Amino acid sequence: MSDSLGQLQRRLGYTFRDPTLLERAVTHTSFTADNPSAENNQRLEFLGDAVLQILLAETLFRLFPEKREGLLSKRRSLLVNQRFLAGLTKEIGADHCLRLGKGETKGGGRSRTSMLGDAFEAIVGALYLDSDLATTRGIVMAIYGDLGARLGASEPDDNPKGRLQELVQPVHGNTALRYDLVRSEGEDHAREYEVAVFLLDRPLGTGRGTSKKLAEEAAARAALRNL
Repeated sequence: MSDSLGQLQRRLGYTFRDPTLLERAVTHTSFTADNPSAENNQRLEFLGDAVLQILLAETLFRLFPEKREGLLSKRRSLLVNQRFLAGLTKEIGADHCLRLGKGETKGGGRSRTSMLGDAFEAIVGALYLDSDLATTRGIVMAIYGDLGARLGASEPDDNPKGRLQELVQPVHGNTALRYDLVRSEGEDHAREYEVAVFLLDRPLGTGRGTSKKLAEEAAARAALRNL
């Protein structure tokens, strides 16, 4: 096994019993075109996608017990889209391990979003085959880390107060956030408001707007960025 794959195992915190599974997980079809005896990662990608779906569905189900199916499905989709998975692949350094054909290497395939996302799914599939669901869950969810924070950075910015509430609620409860009006300026027809948001007594951010509602939303966005 190459040094890069050894380093990847250390970052995953897992040593493969069958190292060829990990090698196959990072092998793109373009590599097998140049090396016919090698196996590509497409079958592992298929399996890993299914494993990832069930792991995230289970975690979101437990993390957000009051949320409806539609929102849970939307959040799972955000966490498994190709762009998001490509970012995770880079975070664990697997992009440096990809085995690509000469043409793909020259063409910048190592940074191609779809290729990186497929590789992450294949790595999940390889982990599952080499261990079991519980072990795979522990490794994958450690890579994802705080799902609330991940979602806060990925979800559309149309309800910042709601996203901030969901981020702090599991730890601090429903009443921990407070929005205080700092000042209002201008004539009645062109008034501007400034609002500060606090987590208990800790200031998280401030925002301005032409109404209190808009100022509160701006403050919540600032708080999300700070958190």
